[in-house]
Amino acid sequence: MKRVAGLLFVLILMLPLSVGAESYLVPVGELVGLNLRDNTVTVAAFDDLRGKNARDGGLRIGDKIEAVNGSPVADAGQVREILEKSTGNVELQILRGSKRATICLEPEDRDGSRVLGVYLRQGISGIGTVTWYDPDTGRFGALGHGVSTSKDCLMKMTSGNIYPAEVLCAQRGRVGGPGLLKGKALSATPLGTVEQNTPQGIFGTSTHRWEGMALPVGTWEGLHTGKACIRSTVSGGEPREYSVEILKIYPKDRTTGRNFLLKVTDPELIARTGGIVQGMSGSPIIQDGRLIGAVTHVLVNDPTMGYGIYIQNMLDAAG
Repeated sequence: MKRVAGLLFVLILMLPLSVGAESYLVPVGELVGLNLRDNTVTVAAFDDLRGKNARDGGLRIGDKIEAVNGSPVADAGQVREILEKSTGNVELQILRGSKRATICLEPEDRDGSRVLGVYLRQGISGIGTVTWYDPDTGRFGALGHGVSTSKDCLMKMTSGNIYPAEVLCAQRGRVGGPGLLKGKALSATPLGTVEQNTPQGIFGTSTHRWEGMALPVGTWEGLHTGKACIRSTVSGGEPREYSVEILKIYPKDRTTGRNFLLKVTDPELIARTGGIVQGMSGSPIIQDGRLIGAVTHVLVNDPTMGYGIYIQNMLDAAG
């Protein structure tokens, strides 16, 4: 009887440890370079020496090349392959805005190869901030909103990577004009792969272990107006925390990335950037020692104010 009673006593003590266990994530706040690819090939720039024919022929930066000599193309390699097999002029079927056109060009010769004299971009490149990292799974989330090809048009991503990056300078925000973080990638070796582009952020897997103390994920019931902080990188490569205040909480089921309104109160951040600037999207928001969300938007008429997405909405989108 004593052994049975003792066994029951141990089981009763152990049960609460597995009930209602909290999730823990590392709030990152580190700037990364982004490259998200889709099945588009876009003219990014003209070569100074060999781009004259393309420029004079009517090609423009931002044009999407859909086909070369009638053959559809989905990446820059296919463009080069068709050029090598071609003779004489080539016809490019392009998309400019919402209009399609055909442009006839004479390729340049370079070291025995036929080239258009333009730099081609596949997908979208830029910078953003990593919100959270799960050291147990290697999963990460960033931005707090999706990457779009145009207004309200989510990019249909086929693949993507994130890269180590640093801030070069910060263009201060002002009334009527949002500021901007200018940065650069530090390496061509990816930190991880991007697997999802959703309205609530981009998500993927990384082999890089971001340093930092894992914090419990905040619950909706625990959110409140008042003091909080954001973790951001606005100079160099190291993130740090800046004070903010949550002014208003909106419905949990908002899918626009606007679950609460916040205001930057940190004098140093205001002096450096004017408040929230582009590139800070994804900066984790921490309140009462818990990760509660990420910065998503800045108010154009007041750069010290912006919106944040509730963390569980990001996690639900990540699946």
